[in-house]
Amino acid sequence: MAVNKKIVFAVTNDLTYDQRMQKICRSLSHAGYTVELVGRERNTSLPLSNEPFKQTRLKCSFDKGKLFYVEYNFRLFLYLLSQKADAFCAIDLDTIASVVSAAKIKRAKIAYDAHEYFTEVPEVIRRPKVKKVWQWVEKTFVPKVDLAYTVSPAIAELFSKQYSKKFNVIMNVPVLAQRTSSMQPTNNNTAVILYQGALNEGRGLEHLIETMHEVNAKLILAGEGDLSNALRLQVKQAGLEEKVEFAGFVKPEDLRKLTQDASIGINLLENKGLSYYYSLSNKFFDYIHAGVPQVCINFPEYQQINEDYDVAVLVKDCSPQEIKKAIERLLNDKEFYARLQKKCEVCSTSLNWQNEEKKLVAFYHELLR
Repeated sequence: MAVNKKIVFAVTNDLTYDQRMQKICRSLSHAGYTVELVGRERNTSLPLSNEPFKQTRLKCSFDKGKLFYVEYNFRLFLYLLSQKADAFCAIDLDTIASVVSAAKIKRAKIAYDAHEYFTEVPEVIRRPKVKKVWQWVEKTFVPKVDLAYTVSPAIAELFSKQYSKKFNVIMNVPVLAQRTSSMQPTNNNTAVILYQGALNEGRGLEHLIETMHEVNAKLILAGEGDLSNALRLQVKQAGLEEKVEFAGFVKPEDLRKLTQDASIGINLLENKGLSYYYSLSNKFFDYIHAGVPQVCINFPEYQQINEDYDVAVLVKDCSPQEIKKAIERLLNDKEFYARLQKKCEVCSTSLNWQNEEKKLVAFYHELLR
């Protein structure tokens, strides 16, 4: 067990809904490290939960855009300089400049956790000038880190080749726990279709809502994002208020219960960049651990896991026709649905946080030995 070793992690969110970082910080705390997670405070931020690690929020004048990133990184850099730590970890490219700079001055080890292929997300791809800035940040600072890991084997392989640096994999899998409930779609009137995650472009959400005209079920969208207002307007104009519910941001513990009570999970993506194409999202595994068969896009990482475990109906694209066909198969073929439920249980006993945290702790033991 590590003694008198401190690790500081830095994110740009307000800490409340970041399940991956909560799991990482808990695991390292339980392994004997002193851990601190630094994020930002927003006007809408909820009180922090009790955790075995320290949580710090930095206040900023700007809430989004270029000025936010400049201000936050400046404040983060100054804060990190005031901290005595053995390692600093940047979460994604939007914290790496300040983390690497402060760590170099403090002569601390540097870790990098890439939650996505940052320069290949749709919001960056469609803005060439912005993409060039983030590519410069990536090329400047990623080669300087001592430990690097990401969320999927495909992205790890891409980064490893790009930087001639080993990228490890820590998947976004839940803690294996006993399920408290499991909804069965005994008839279409009781079926609940759940999408959890950001309401952003490229998630197939507009097409999913369109299918609700013809699907006899209720759709719950748990999350917010750039498309929140547009999707609410679409639902209103289509007269689907009784069939589509916007749950907003949901705390992790409440989201687990909501997921367990769902009949079908949704994990759709459009091919709008390598970050989406090679993703391995939280929700994919959350549905599996809740025993909820899902409709999932047929991208490489999901396809590989589904070949091994058979937990989802894969669709070739996000067209309403494809989505409707997949949903109706899960609603109407009870034998098929039951088989996928059983496969979810098998998969969750293998792909879970108890197994991932062993790798995580080993990485930091090696880094700080």
